[in-house]
Amino acid sequence: MFPRGGEEDGTPPQVVVSAAAEVSAAAAEVSAAAAEETSSDPVVTTIGSDTSLVKMILDTTMELSKYLKGAKADTMILLLSTALNAPLCAKLGVSPILGFLGLGLVFGPNGRGLIKDVHTTEMLADLGIVLFLFEMGLHLDLKTLTSMKKDVFGIGLTQFTATAVVIGALLTFTTKNMSSAAAIIVGWSLALSSSAFVLQLLKDKDEMSSQYGRSSFGTLLLQDLMVVPLLVITPILAGGGNAKAAVTKALLQSAMALTAIFTFGKVLLHPLFALVTNSNSQEAMIGMILSLVLGFSFLTEGLGLSNTLGPFLAGMMVAETPFKHRVEQEASPYRGILVGLFFFTVGFEIDVKLITSKFGIVMGLVVGLIAIKATLATLACLLFQIPFHTAQRVGLVLSQGGEFAFVAFRTARSNGILDDDVTKLLLTVVSLTMALTPFTESVGAKVAHKLLLVQDTDEQQHNKKGK
Repeated sequence: MFPRGGEEDGTPPQVVVSAAAEVSAAAAEVSAAAAEETSSDPVVTTIGSDTSLVKMILDTTMELSKYLKGAKADTMILLLSTALNAPLCAKLGVSPILGFLGLGLVFGPNGRGLIKDVHTTEMLADLGIVLFLFEMGLHLDLKTLTSMKKDVFGIGLTQFTATAVVIGALLTFTTKNMSSAAAIIVGWSLALSSSAFVLQLLKDKDEMSSQYGRSSFGTLLLQDLMVVPLLVITPILAGGGNAKAAVTKALLQSAMALTAIFTFGKVLLHPLFALVTNSNSQEAMIGMILSLVLGFSFLTEGLGLSNTLGPFLAGMMVAETPFKHRVEQEASPYRGILVGLFFFTVGFEIDVKLITSKFGIVMGLVVGLIAIKATLATLACLLFQIPFHTAQRVGLVLSQGGEFAFVAFRTARSNGILDDDVTKLLLTVVSLTMALTPFTESVGAKVAHKLLLVQDTDEQQHNKKGK
């Protein structure tokens, strides 16, 4: 057994306890003094407070970063891109379209991946396209459209048919693994050009009323009509549909859409816009415009037609009313922002890794597609007595693939007509041809200018000889 304190040496227990208490008190005094000395040291205090401040800043920054992730960050990137793209491109001397494409490539899924919700961004971009076609419709009344019969059903139909046949035939005879169904779908899709790119360039250069602008626009209108049969034949070529039933259904859907649109235009369009205009409310006017554009877009798309056909027809009907200029004034800013988003999303489809791994194939397809489409469109214009200097401009500005190719190729993939690798390659090629549109349009304008100078010189020399 251990001895209890004081029992062996004779010291009373009370003394031991008292001594222990004194030792504890002394230790407490030393600790307090040390703590007081530490707290009074300015260096130590500063280091401690600085460490806490840095930690607080880092924690707050992390919380803000988490808060901004997702839709909020996407929104800020898109709005800042729209705001800064035009002035920066003006300083650099390049087309704003190329600026949007570059930003889409950098921020999109094939770049830094900063845009998380790609699907929602593409939906907003589609809204820009339908607003753009609505605005184009505002510039065309029925009389003007009737006068464009040669451009729509002459040049447009010739260009589309020749391009689809030539590309389909080339694919059939030069590729081993592509089926006839795939060749037809790809040829048909690549015969279409980009309404968004071409019309934006025509508008920026104030060429819509020129022969060059009318021929280009008329061809695009015909191509828009060709979307309907393409949607019809895709499931048939995949072996999943009845041809007679599909054609009957397409005709019925077209009739329903056109009947609904023109009935609305005759009965409700004027009273509704009169009511909104008399209210002197900008919000009411914008709400009416968006309701009209989106409603007609959903109607035509839901009935198997192009989602841009309804808004275009709506614009034409508004053009016949006294509200045309007010509607155009209110819609234009929204259209500009949203069309910019469309060009931004085209950059999403440019796959840099695919380009670098198959550079020769990709560049060969890009150059080949531009050459074929430019040549055939130029010949179509010449066939209908369009002067060569204008015909080659039309050919070059229509030489890219169209935005509907994105839909057509993905539909073909879902129906088993195209595989993933071919679809990705085609989407990249179409995106690159779109990116080159400002360049090809510029080349066409310069060639036309030189041809006109030569023509004027020849005429002057001829006149001098005649005198």
